[in-house]
Amino acid sequence: MNVNETSPADPVQEPLPECPTPAASANPAASEAKTSRRGFLKTGGMLSLSSLMGAGALMTKSDDALAAAEWGEHFQKNYRLMTDAEKAESRARLERRYSEEYGKAVTVDTTDPQPGVLMGYALNVRKCIGCRRCVKACVAENNQSRGERPGERIEWIQVLRMERGEFSEERMNDGYPEGLGIQVGGNAYTPAGQVLEGQYHYQPDAVPEKDATYMPIACMQCEKPPCVKVCPVRTTYREGDGPVVIDYNWCIGCRMCMGACPYWARRINLTTPVLPKEAMNPVTHYLGNRPRMRGVVEKCHWCLQRTRHGRYPACVEVCPVGARKFGNLLDPNSEVSLVLARKNVFRLKAENNTFPKFFYFYD
Repeated sequence: MNVNETSPADPVQEPLPECPTPAASANPAASEAKTSRRGFLKTGGMLSLSSLMGAGALMTKSDDALAAAEWGEHFQKNYRLMTDAEKAESRARLERRYSEEYGKAVTVDTTDPQPGVLMGYALNVRKCIGCRRCVKACVAENNQSRGERPGERIEWIQVLRMERGEFSEERMNDGYPEGLGIQVGGNAYTPAGQVLEGQYHYQPDAVPEKDATYMPIACMQCEKPPCVKVCPVRTTYREGDGPVVIDYNWCIGCRMCMGACPYWARRINLTTPVLPKEAMNPVTHYLGNRPRMRGVVEKCHWCLQRTRHGRYPACVEVCPVGARKFGNLLDPNSEVSLVLARKNVFRLKAENNTFPKFFYFYD
């Protein structure tokens, strides 16, 4: 038998596939690591994320309330996407943190919008005396920053002081050209009637001042809010019962909403808010007056911690002349509905098609 011939009984041996990489040596010292940069970063990133998640889980069970809250808030969802269990967990975490931080029992309400309720507001411009008690009550109720340095004092309500005036014959020839007043009339530089251009930094000896009208301005809680449209992280949105709210934990401080708001209603915490422990209001709402952080935007929300439990906003309660009205726009017998039915009302900057639920009226 020829040695080059293959016996039919012998199995055919197929060639082994080539190994793309050589086998590692059994000697650790002789082996050489060939990890790519991408693989290294991927592995390192996974380890870092795992470490952070593990540290977060450990910190949330620690005895340090501040550390537990900060780690928990860092990994929590947007409030609208939370389940009821996650909302309850977040609420308990914040209550624990605030209570320890401010030395008092702090509650964080998470009451949802009530069915059949659409909040509305009306203000009698002729009755307002410019006392600014609404501003001070709002600051105290809603835990706004009250420092002395620039950026540390926040007030959601602005009260504009507007002058009253009339056309005068004595000023007829005070214009330009001198003695003629053809190009620029002599009454050009004085107020006429009641003008909307006003000042909100005024400190009179007594109010109301002679020849002055006052017009408070705050968030109009628009039905078509432009601030919501521009928010890149969807942290601000309109609630079912009307108010536009902010999830402070998701705000990135870009201030796009501030630029979009035509009513100058939003403020940003450029510094850490100054909120004395003894002045902190412990009755809070998650989407309302709970303490804010540095770098987040805030605004009026019609005192959700009050209004969702059948109470008036703080500014309505404190007004000494009853110029402010608040109620359910879907209830024909509410105060604000009766104002809309019986008074001549107007909405500020209605031409912007924002459809505010804040109305002004005159007696």
